[in-house]
Amino acid sequence: MLRPDLAPAFNGARVLITGGLGFIGSNLARELVESGARVMLVDSLIDEYGGNLFNIAGIEEAVTVNISDVRDEHSLRYLVREQDFVFNLAGQTSHIDSMVAPYNDLEINCRSQLSILEACRHQNPDVRIVFASTRQIYGRPRQLPVTEDHPIHPVDVNGINKTAGEWYHLLYGDVYGIRVTVLRLTNTYGPRMRVRDARQTFLGYWLRLILSGEHLDVFGDGRQRRDFNYVDDAVSAFLLAATRDEAVGQVYNLGDANPISLTDLAQLVVELNGSGKWQLVPFPADRKSIDIGDYWADFSKIERELGWRPQVELRDGLAETLHFYREHGARSYWDASG
Repeated sequence: MLRPDLAPAFNGARVLITGGLGFIGSNLARELVESGARVMLVDSLIDEYGGNLFNIAGIEEAVTVNISDVRDEHSLRYLVREQDFVFNLAGQTSHIDSMVAPYNDLEINCRSQLSILEACRHQNPDVRIVFASTRQIYGRPRQLPVTEDHPIHPVDVNGINKTAGEWYHLLYGDVYGIRVTVLRLTNTYGPRMRVRDARQTFLGYWLRLILSGEHLDVFGDGRQRRDFNYVDDAVSAFLLAATRDEAVGQVYNLGDANPISLTDLAQLVVELNGSGKWQLVPFPADRKSIDIGDYWADFSKIERELGWRPQVELRDGLAETLHFYREHGARSYWDASG
C-alpha cells in the first residue's frame, strides 16, 4: 500500500513506466493509479521479456498502454514529452540469454537506455527518472554484505550492459542536469512475476514447478545464500526515490538483512505449499560459469537517507505469492505472455 506521505506527489502527475506490463512495472502502476496519477505503460510484449496484459487486470481503464519497443527512438521522443516521472524498468533480465544472444542484450540494456536519455534530454529535460539496475553488476562479492562502493566486476554480458545503462543515467545527470536515481535491485519476487521459466527469477520458476506438482532442482550444494525483496517493498523504494530531492544523482542498494541458503529456501517453499520435493543437482556448465555464489546487500544508505527498509518477511511474501499463483497461474502465467 502506498505510504500516505507519498501519495500527494503523484496525484495528477503524468507517469511513464517502461517495461510497464512486466512484473515490477505493473505492481508500480497499481500503486500510482491508486494515488491518482495518470499512468502510461510502455512495453514491447516480446515473448521472452515478461510483459503480460493480465498484469494490469482490474486497472485497464485507468492506464494508457503503448505497445512499443524502447529500441524505437522515434516513438520515445513522443512518449517522454510532458511526463513528470519516468520509471525506467525496461530490460532483458536473463543472464543466460545475454551470453547466448549478446547483441540483443546490448540493444535492450545498453543502447536503448541511451535512447531513452537522449529523448528526455531533448524533449523533457525536467523529468524525474528512476532507473532499475541490478546486484548483478557487482559480480562475485569480495566482502559481505555488499555496499554501493563494492568494485563493479560483472560476470556476464547482462551485467556489463546493465552497468553501462546505469552509468549513462548518472552521466546524463552530471552533464545535462537530468534528475536521475539508480536502484540496484536484489532478488525481487511476488505476484505478477514471470514464472513460466527462469528467465526473470529462479524463485518464480520454483513456484510454478511446486504448484504444478514437480520437484525443485537446487544447483550445486545449495549453500549459496541470497537476499530477497517482496515486490511491494521494491515499489516503495521506487516511489521514495522519485520524490526525495536528496536521492537525485544517487545510487542505492535494495536488499534484506536476513539472507537464506537455497536449500533452506527450497524447504520453505515446500513447507508453505504443503507438499512437494526438492533435490540437489550438479550445476549446469553454462550457469556455473556465471554464478556469483553468496550475495546479500548492505542497504543502510537508502535506509539512512530515505528511510527505506524491507517490511515484508520472506515467509509472508512467499505465502502471498503462492496464493496469487494458485488462483491465476495456470490460466494466465504458466504459458501466457500477453
